[in-house]
This record gives sequence, C-alpha cells and structure tokens, in this order.
Amino acid sequence: MQLITSWENRGVIAGVDEAGRGPLAGPVTAAAVILDPGRPISGLMDSKQLAPLQRELLAAAIRIRALDWAVGWADHAEIDRLNILQASLLAMRRAVLALSLVPEMVWVDGNRCPALPCAVKAIVKGDSKVAAISAASILAKVERDAAMQRFDPVFPLYGFAVHKGYPTPAHLSAIAAHGVCTIHRRSFAPVRRCLEETA
Repeated sequence: MQLITSWENRGVIAGVDEAGRGPLAGPVTAAAVILDPGRPISGLMDSKQLAPLQRELLAAAIRIRALDWAVGWADHAEIDRLNILQASLLAMRRAVLALSLVPEMVWVDGNRCPALPCAVKAIVKGDSKVAAISAASILAKVERDAAMQRFDPVFPLYGFAVHKGYPTPAHLSAIAAHGVCTIHRRSFAPVRRCLEETA
C-alpha cells in the first residue's frame, strides 16, 4: 500500500499513534510527528511490522529529520482511573500539545480522536496508510520499550526488559509467583484476579 507522504496542500499535518494499550504494566505512550516533505524517511511502516533494530534506526531518523515531534504519556494510575481508551486519548493529546509547531490538522491512527484545539481526523489502519502516523507509531513504540527497560532493574522479578509488560506466559507466571508491583495496571483482569486471590 502506498503511504501518503506529502501534505498535498492540506497544511501542516501531525501524525499521531500510541503504543502500549495491551500490556499489564507500565504507561501507554503516544507520539506526534510532523514530517518534513523535503527530508523523506524511507522504510516507514506500522511499527509492529518492524524488527526492534529497524525501529530504533527509524526512530533516530525521525528525531533528526522530522520538522517536529513529541511524546506523551499516561501512567498506570491514570489508566486505572480513566480506562485504557481514555488514557490513550490523553497521551495522544499530551503529545500533540507538546509539539513546538502548531499543526493545522492532526491525523490519528484508529477510530477515536483526542480532544484537540485543531482539526483532527481518525484513520483506521492509518499506521499503514499515512507516513506521519507510521512515524508516530515507531516513535511511540521505541519510547515505551525504552521506558520498560528502565523499569526492569527497579522491578527485577518481572522481566519487563523482555516482554515490556505484555501478558506473556513468563509475565503471568511472575505475577502468580511474586504478586503485583507498583506499575501494574490494577484494572486489567489478570492483575485484578491476582489482587483478589491474595486479599
């Protein structure tokens, strides 16, 4: 599928995507990226289709070549208080508002839009259709993975550097053996069940 790579007279467009809706621990992360049509980045695609090293290299290129980029977060406590959808939208809003440039239009991956002081459009599978959303997908994933790696030595019993908080068999076994830690999402079913069993 051909990515939309230019503004095509639409004005300054920011692509937005999130990473980390599915994990049982840690934050949900969003990125907003305004690409420079004069400095194209080859290889942009949905971050899930890329190997970790490819994501790292592309993220570095995005930081250097984009006109502007920013990252927003919603932590585990906000996820539990708001629910994961609303926390994801909050992280997206924070990412856009952290941009130095003010976009005229924001294109968001998915079917829901954050509340923003500019025009915003949801694009289903946008991370495979729009270059700026692909770039945001990559940056959000790389930033969140790095955050989970930083949590690993703080909570060494859980293997966050490996599974990044996703509900892998190893992670579920660690929760069963050691209980939950500070950054686990209490509102997610496997974590909630563990808390109920140990109450």
